Amino acid sequence: MLERLRRLFKKDQLILLGAGVSVTVIMIALYVSQPKFLHLLNLKIYDDYLRQYHQPAATRVPVIIDLDEKSLSELGQWPWPRYRVALLLKYLTAYGAVAVASDIIFSEPDRTSPAIMKEDVKRELRIDIGFTGLPGDLMDYDRLLAYNLKGGPYILGFDFSRESVPSDHDCRVRPAKVSVLSPPGAPSPHDFLPRAKGMICPIPVLAEAAPECGFITITPDLDSVYRRVPLLYSFEGRYYPSLALATLMQATEKKDIVLKMSPVGIESIRFNDMVIPTDSRGQLLINYRGPMRTFEYISASDVLARKLPPGSLRGRIAFIGTSASGLKDIRATPLDPGFPGAEAHATVVDNILSGQILSVPDWAPGLEFLAMLAGGLATTFLLMWARASWIILPVFCMGGVMWYGSVFFYREQEFFISPMYSYLTLGLTFITLTLIKFWREEIAKRYIHGAFAHYLAPSVISQIMDNPEALTLEGQEKEITIQFSDVRNFTSLSEKLSPAQVTNLLHDYLTPMTRIITEHEGTLDKFIGDSVMAFWNAPLDIENHQEKSLRAALAQQRRLGELNETFLDKYGFAIAVGIGIHSGPVRVGNMGSDDLFDYTLIGDNVNLASRLEGLTKFYGQTLVVSQAIKDACGDGYYFRILDNVRVKGKEAPVTIHTVYTLQEAQARKAELDLYEKARQAYVDRNFDGAGTLFRELRETGAEPVLYDLYLERCEHMKDAPPDCDWDCVFTHKTK
Repeated sequence: MLERLRRLFKKDQLILLGAGVSVTVIMIALYVSQPKFLHLLNLKIYDDYLRQYHQPAATRVPVIIDLDEKSLSELGQWPWPRYRVALLLKYLTAYGAVAVASDIIFSEPDRTSPAIMKEDVKRELRIDIGFTGLPGDLMDYDRLLAYNLKGGPYILGFDFSRESVPSDHDCRVRPAKVSVLSPPGAPSPHDFLPRAKGMICPIPVLAEAAPECGFITITPDLDSVYRRVPLLYSFEGRYYPSLALATLMQATEKKDIVLKMSPVGIESIRFNDMVIPTDSRGQLLINYRGPMRTFEYISASDVLARKLPPGSLRGRIAFIGTSASGLKDIRATPLDPGFPGAEAHATVVDNILSGQILSVPDWAPGLEFLAMLAGGLATTFLLMWARASWIILPVFCMGGVMWYGSVFFYREQEFFISPMYSYLTLGLTFITLTLIKFWREEIAKRYIHGAFAHYLAPSVISQIMDNPEALTLEGQEKEITIQFSDVRNFTSLSEKLSPAQVTNLLHDYLTPMTRIITEHEGTLDKFIGDSVMAFWNAPLDIENHQEKSLRAALAQQRRLGELNETFLDKYGFAIAVGIGIHSGPVRVGNMGSDDLFDYTLIGDNVNLASRLEGLTKFYGQTLVVSQAIKDACGDGYYFRILDNVRVKGKEAPVTIHTVYTLQEAQARKAELDLYEKARQAYVDRNFDGAGTLFRELRETGAEPVLYDLYLERCEHMKDAPPDCDWDCVFTHKTK
């Protein structure tokens, strides 16, 4: 498997692939483990969705009967006498309420009842008191309230506790009738529902009289914000409904609840043909409609004072609660840090009646997992094949798709699909891989600088450092200009010197020569004793590489003239150098074994360039170039044709030239023009005329080796004239 990956990807790509997969796997592990800080961050994202996209109340059914500051001011502090509570319930039904739920627990007897007051005074003060003209029904306010409860659609609240609660009376709260619909092998609902160890109940006389009771227990999340409410609780093997669910049961007169199970927990609660999606623990995600007072609030004192229009509560469900800060029924929600508990229950009723219930579907973890996997791997593969700056837009697009997909599910389907983990995976993968690419690029730049600093021009190194992708060290076919240079008769010259002097001479000569090559954007290939091989147009493309090679050669000739003055003083002799230049397609790249290789050239055109350097001595020239160089350099130089030749090892003829600057050519114009006439006569088989002109050049010109060569040929051709198909090509038998 690893070997297959190595064949498919480069080393850097494998590193990025491994890092990207590792980041994705780590994020998946975090997703599974749900650490606290990430869970809290996810909750804040949910809160942000709720703040941005919450909708107003969908129904006008719930209404809050508020024990507000006004009521407490007008009617006295809480708790009120139970007869007043009975009046409040009676008036609410008279105004048309179909159900009245109390978010207040009547867990102790009313100490203001006359019968209890009489007993307390006798026990504590040892005085018997009596009440004149007071009907017997008003002696016990709890029984009066109980009598009223039996005749109306009332629901009392109670609370669950995680600890055992000592009580001086029995709890008479009745459990709900719950049917369980579960597939074979599914666990018991009691294993998933919230479980309590104790109950804080209404006193027995009230619990028995009330048609329904519902728990008001809501547990906050880790950040003390209330987002979910359980619809059922498990206690001693029985099921108990929440205040909101019990209120709906009373209002609709439907008492049966169906609990649908899945292999991973609770799936939904069915009630009155309504399917209420819940989490695996039977909790409803509250779709808050807004801050406090999103639903209608009516002061309890106004109800008791009969100030409401007749029928103003017809068909509505009233929740008795308090917004008074002193009564401490205030809770933090995503939309309001001070939200009355009664309005939370009202919101649940509105959610269920409207069907606008937020949920996290069973398939949400799978979708979030796939989004993480897709985001991490897509970012990895993009960064493997493209520069980080190029994929910023695609990464933003992926992030946008994830975000707006999540928003679409939330707004249109009322599903919360969290984008957090996929966002974190996308961002961390991008950041990690970008840093790794930066690190690898820095390593590559240091490697490139170290590998090429001694044989590349600084400008070329700068280009490679700025754009390492442009550097190709693998073998490729490419047009390259090749230059070979060699010191003439170096072996015989070195015999006159000690080894140390030979080393110093080579250093003094090669240092300026190679510096000229790199200054003209050439690449130094190798030293072969006193010979130098260089090339242009690799590893980076070099514009006008033929001309730059030619300019370098001419500069080397000039610099050699300056060096020879020093060499004469230091070593007692001057040196002569021959340079051959040719341009053509070659194979360029790392050549050698797996363990040892060089970045160099191979190909027939490399051999030809070497042969041209060898011909410099034969023709008495310091510089010999091919026709390819002449064709590429145009009219900026004077090219004097030397010969048409077949070099050793090649059948195809090559036209070779030497080169002068235009200023040099102008200074030697007469000699060069005469040479052109002489050579043309030679080509036209006028060997007598050519010989005469070459003899004149030999006497007056500056290049006796070249002119003697042609004189010798002319004499030979006169004695042994060539065949009629003679092509003017001279074949060299040696290098």
